[in-house]
Amino acid sequence: MLRICLCLTMLGTTLGTTVVHADDWPQWMGLKRDNVWRETGVVDTLPKDPKIVWRAPVAGGYSGPAVAAGKVYVTDYETKDEVKVGNFERKASTGTERVLCLDEKTGKEIWSVPRPETYTISYPAGPRSTPIVDHGKVYAQLAEGQLYCLDANSGKKVWEKNLKEVYKTKAALWGYSSQPLIDGNKLIVIAGGDGSHCVALNKENGDEIWRTGTATEQGYSPPLIIQQAGVRQLVLCSPDAIYAVDPETGKQYWSVDYKADNGSIIMTPIHLGNYLFVGGYNNKNIMIELASDKPAAKTLWRDQAKKGISSINVQPFLMDGKVYGYDQGGELRCIDIPSGEIVWSTPKPLSERKINSGTVFLTRSGSTDKFWMFAQTGDLIIGQLTPKGFTELSRAHVIDPTNNAFGVDVVWCAPAFANKRMYVRNDKELICVDLAK
Repeated sequence: MLRICLCLTMLGTTLGTTVVHADDWPQWMGLKRDNVWRETGVVDTLPKDPKIVWRAPVAGGYSGPAVAAGKVYVTDYETKDEVKVGNFERKASTGTERVLCLDEKTGKEIWSVPRPETYTISYPAGPRSTPIVDHGKVYAQLAEGQLYCLDANSGKKVWEKNLKEVYKTKAALWGYSSQPLIDGNKLIVIAGGDGSHCVALNKENGDEIWRTGTATEQGYSPPLIIQQAGVRQLVLCSPDAIYAVDPETGKQYWSVDYKADNGSIIMTPIHLGNYLFVGGYNNKNIMIELASDKPAAKTLWRDQAKKGISSINVQPFLMDGKVYGYDQGGELRCIDIPSGEIVWSTPKPLSERKINSGTVFLTRSGSTDKFWMFAQTGDLIIGQLTPKGFTELSRAHVIDPTNNAFGVDVVWCAPAFANKRMYVRNDKELICVDLAK
């Protein structure tokens, strides 16, 4: 199951009279990479038929849009081949991958960078990773390992690198799906290959700064930097281990054995106090206890069928000591940290019954317990999440599903939220939805 999960962020400020400050959504999970939309002046209840500001044609893909400096960036894949294939089936297809830049106000195309590509992966509809916009540049990772740094205004190539060729590896079953991370002058990327599971590149010219780790496959989990035991630690998930390195040098701090089912850890780890939670496919869950006096770790519990969350498409959300997220079995769960005990579960808001790998992306509304929830049905829902349960407040249909998984029509793309608007795509169009009061 291909998971791509990408999202965007905003800030609201009140100074005496109401002054709205709208921040961009320049990367996966937004400005602060935390899946929080902080902008004020947006609706409390969704209208039955939300206003669509504009529609822009795009081709296939699971990658989310990024919004920055009046532009929207997204990637797609144009092909005439059949892209609706089995969950575990690699199938060759030929087409053109593109990085697109659209005008944020109108949706009109500003520039496009196309590249012929042959897919050898499952779920070959298109790219997975959300572009990153940083200091006038756009970094785009495509499904077969092509990595671009482009000028954000013109689309001119600053540098490019093919991860498969450079690191002598192949794309994972569901392609290059991890979300790269910018840390200072570094672009941190899950690359694959011998000794190069993760690499740090100079974001200005693409030169390698360090490489670390060897794994049977890249995996799909985005890297995470935490502050623990008085030092910064870069936490990485491979199909064989959860480990941490020094983000400046790539030198390993600690490693905990882990055997992922089908190489599948999709989520980035959840960090709370001295605990780190990772939920993988088929109940391959693990709770790691971190030392507080030095960089070190040990397993607290693992692979418990009735604990934790087997997160597939949806990045779980940590709030007030509880984790909320969608389990592979098709239910929304609230779990406790560090016990992993399930506090409550429900198949809602997706359905009255559990749907295998059911997907609803979660974005918190500021510091409240309300969430913007985008379901695989194309519905946008405003819902409330508390340790007592889930409450649906309103919903509206915004876009039609164009892909299929497990016999169900789906749209598996995390939306972006910026400028009192929602930006979301399927395999035919990217739309901008007005959410202003």
